[in-house]
This record gives sequence, C-alpha cells and structure tokens, in this order.
Amino acid sequence: MSRFKFTFAIPLAAALFLSSGCGKKDSSSPAGGGKTASQSSKNKDTYVHVTISDIDSLDPAWSYDTASHMVIENLYEFLVAYKGGSITELEPQVAEKVPSIENGLLSPDGRTYTFPIRKGIKFHKGGEVTPEDVRYSLIRFMLFDRAGGPSSLLLEPVTGLDSTRKDGKPLDAAYDKAAAAVTVEGDAVVLKLHKPFAPMLTVLASWSPIVSKEWAVAGAGWDGTKETWKAHNNPEKTAEAFYDQENGSGPFLLERWDKKTKEVVLTRFDDYWRGPAKLKRAHIKGVDEFQTRKLMLAAGDADSIYADYLQQPLLKNLPGVELIDDLPRIDMNPSIYFVFDIETKGNPNVGSGKLDGKGVPADFFADVNVRKAFAHSFDYEGFIRDVNRGKGTRAVSFIPKGLFGFNPEQAHYEYDIAKAESYFKKAHGGKLWQNGFKFTLAYNAGNQPREVIANMIKRAVESINPKFQIDTRPIQWSTYLDMSNASKLPMFIMGWAPDFPDPHNFAFPFLHSNGNYPRLQRYKNAEADKLVTAAMTETDAEKRRAMYYRLQQIAYEDVPSLYILNSVLYRTQRSWVKGYVYNPIHPDSPYSCPLYYLSKE
Repeated sequence: MSRFKFTFAIPLAAALFLSSGCGKKDSSSPAGGGKTASQSSKNKDTYVHVTISDIDSLDPAWSYDTASHMVIENLYEFLVAYKGGSITELEPQVAEKVPSIENGLLSPDGRTYTFPIRKGIKFHKGGEVTPEDVRYSLIRFMLFDRAGGPSSLLLEPVTGLDSTRKDGKPLDAAYDKAAAAVTVEGDAVVLKLHKPFAPMLTVLASWSPIVSKEWAVAGAGWDGTKETWKAHNNPEKTAEAFYDQENGSGPFLLERWDKKTKEVVLTRFDDYWRGPAKLKRAHIKGVDEFQTRKLMLAAGDADSIYADYLQQPLLKNLPGVELIDDLPRIDMNPSIYFVFDIETKGNPNVGSGKLDGKGVPADFFADVNVRKAFAHSFDYEGFIRDVNRGKGTRAVSFIPKGLFGFNPEQAHYEYDIAKAESYFKKAHGGKLWQNGFKFTLAYNAGNQPREVIANMIKRAVESINPKFQIDTRPIQWSTYLDMSNASKLPMFIMGWAPDFPDPHNFAFPFLHSNGNYPRLQRYKNAEADKLVTAAMTETDAEKRRAMYYRLQQIAYEDVPSLYILNSVLYRTQRSWVKGYVYNPIHPDSPYSCPLYYLSKE
C-alpha cells in the first residue's frame, strides 16, 4: 500500500508533544522471568480482550466514549488514518491520498481538501464505497448532532456552527452550510472549511467513519435530503439501525453484541481491501471484577485485560504475561465534574432534592463556594502517590502538560481541609453548614481508581461536618453515561481522551457551553465561549497561547471541574500477542488497539 507522509502544517500541539520525547514505545517487560517461549496461545485465530466497560452504541455518529469507539474503529474505515504510532503522520485509507499543498489536493489557503476515493472497497453487507457514500457519511455525522455527541468535531470547522440547533430547534442554515461544504466532483469528495483549521486532517483520521447510504436509507435512516434531516437530528440513542447493527468497510464485521453479558464478538471480513486480518475473530468482554480478569489472563482465556496501577503488582509475576509500561498520554483522566443545575425529578442521587440535611437542591453546585470547598477536599498528591503508584504528575488545568497552550504557572487548588471548611461555611448563605447535605457520588463499576476517588472525597468532606453525607456506589458504564447525559449525577468522575492532538480538543469539551462536559454540567461562561471559538482559528501562535492561558484562568476561577493527573499508562497482555503498536490517539489506548495488526503465536 502506498503511503504519503503528512506534509501539511503539523498542529502545534502535536509538534510540541513529540518534542517532549513521547511517542511509540517498542519495548516490553516480560514477567515471570521471561520464560514464555514454551507456552503456546489458546485458539490462535481468536483474540480476547477483557475490559471493564460495556459499549454505549455502535452508531459512529452517536458514540463518544472510548469503549464504543474502540469497537467502531474496527468496523468502519475513515478517509485517512494515523500511521503506526505517530500522531503527526497520516496515511490514506478510504481516500487514495492524504491531501497536502505539495500534491495539489489542499488549497494554498488551507480551506479546501480534495479526497480522491479509492475504488474497490466493499461494504460488509454488499456494494462498494462510492464518493456519494463518503459525502452522505460526513454530512450525516454533522447533522446527527446528538446532545453531547461528537458532531461538533466536524460541524464547527466545516460550517462555523458549534451546534445545529438554537434554543433546541434545528437551524435551516445547518443543512445548507453542511451540504454546500461537502460536494462530489467525479471520483473525489471535496471538503471546504468555513475557515482554515490546521488539525482538520487529524480530526478526519478519527471522525470520518464511512457508512453505506443505501443501507442506511433502507433501514429507515436519513435519506440524505433537506426535507427530512430534522427528523434525524438529536434522536434517541436506539432510534436508528446503526445503534446495534453495522455496515462498514473495516477489517472486521459484527457477529453479535450481547448487552446482558457485555460482550461484543467480531469476525474477520475476508473481502477487506487491504487483505484479510490475521485474526479470524475477536471477543471484547466487560468484566467488572479485577480478580476474574486476572484469572482469565493467567489461564490464557484472555489475551489482554484492562488493569490500573493499583493492580499492577498483582500482575508482575504471572508467567507468560508482559507489561508494557510508562506509555505517555495526552489525556485528562481522571477528572471530577460538578453539575450546576442538577435534574432532581425522578433522581435517586439527590435525596430530598432540598438543602435540608437529607438531600441537595438543583443549584447545590451553582454556588462557587461549594465547588471551591470540594476543590480543597481532595488529596491530589496522595492519589498520585498511593493510587497511581507515583506514576504521572499533578494536572493544573484542562490542557495536559506537553500540549501547546499549557500554562505551567497556572494557579490551582491544593488539598487543604481548613480552606475547604471556610468555603463550606460561606456556601448558600450559611444554610449548607447549618443544615448539612446528602447526595450520591457514583462511579463506573470496575474502575477502581474512580472508586477510590469517590471514597477519598467522601471521607474528607464528611470529616469536616457530621451533617455532610456522601454515599458512593458503582453504576454500569452505559447507565452511567445515560445518567450523566441527563444531568442526574450531582458530580461525576470521568476522563477525556483526545479526538485529535490540539488544545482546542480540550478547551471545547471542558469549557464551551456546547462542549461535551459543560452541556452535562449545565455550565456556561460567555467569555469562555468566545475565547474557545476565537482560539480555534487564530493563526498567530502567541495570541492563541494567550487565549488558552486566559481560558485556564477562567477554569480556575469558575471551578467547573477538578483536574488531577497528567498520566502515563501501561498495557497488560499475554506474551504470545504480536503486532501491538501504541498510539495515544487510538480509543481506549493502551488497553486496546486496531485489531487488524494483531496476531497470536
């Protein structure tokens, strides 16, 4: 396959990330003395990955969590893709070439991208990928625009809109702008941006999944016309066939998704254009209990598992198991989020729904004093030292250390119970201190670090005033997502893995009112909204840096979220697994990777 180096201007974020010495890590550390040569794998044609999460949806326009997107990445193909472990070098996939100024497929002003579409790529359920399928896929992705979904990643740079709706109603201009921006010219698809946006190709490398228009329409999906798009804008999760079915062109196709057992089974697509994968099947299972995951790994019934640093000592001496450690991340995980306007109706997490000692009201966290009190109630350094085994460094803002725009001098909150108490006494005019409160702080089941975070907060806050009560409990991942989407978790613990390596991909989801987390939190700061939008297209590096510095200060002043860790991670796998390549951009990395490259000895 011909490969084209990504010669268009590399995003500043990516360039600075690479300059820090981060990148693909080739070496691994065999456990059990390294005596693994005599061990052979079970069922060499089938790969089993055991994680902690069930998936949310298979619809590539809906999915915005790493568990779902990891599966989607193996079912669908994109216009371009990351080359190996690089976050700056791209290679063509559905497109025949990666557009650049040098090859004439990117206009000198940086706005118009031409993608010649590769011929002979087959969909899983028949038919070949056409330029019209590509156009339909890109427009559908933008106009689908489910609340809290990924559509803005394309919608904003392509159309200049950060949402297809105003006051909850679809905008006619959204369709007009999207349809005009994506056109078919012969065997090519032409994409014209509202303004130049340097990271555009890296966005498309993860967020241009190509679907079959004919199959979608036959399954009562959007027919591609202006007259009907509004009926498919911000739909219910299960409204379209893409939710639990697929018709992609990737190396694997869906055999089944068992929602009760949290298992997805993929089978090899033998007509895949690059040639069949080495593996015939892949099982992705959700198992909350670490001990079960460990036993499956030790017995060879799992080829790789999810494991955090708390669990690492229990894996180091397993024969035939290797740990690939100190893999650098450019994420913000975990983080703690406050909901400014909690949905109290039918919500078991808020108790009475009043500030009467038996619950919390909808505006509990709307008081900045409450947020600052919680900010001083978490032992950040203790978490890194004891839970993360000293791995990583303290995060001081929503921009990870190493990315362009990160401010190393940014003020941040420290663990200080006395300061926490003083803010609690000021909150809600003194009523909070007098009456107390009670709510549930949930975490996704099986995620032990987030469980520890919840209980660290519980112990610290309850030690300040006996009238303060926080219950902690685990919730299945898909349910956790549903409850957070409905703003029914008063505060919640999640993380953010980058969609593309640029500070905008952290500023928008953390601070813009239409971004992923502010929408769930019902948080809005007008100055932040303007700065996020302006910084996205600012071409002067110093002006752009100043904007991100100001945004980090706003985040410090408003305290919508708490940032804990600039992380490194590790991967746990059987030593018979071959072909693993680490790329921090891949969803659910390093626990999983594109299955096409893997094999078993």
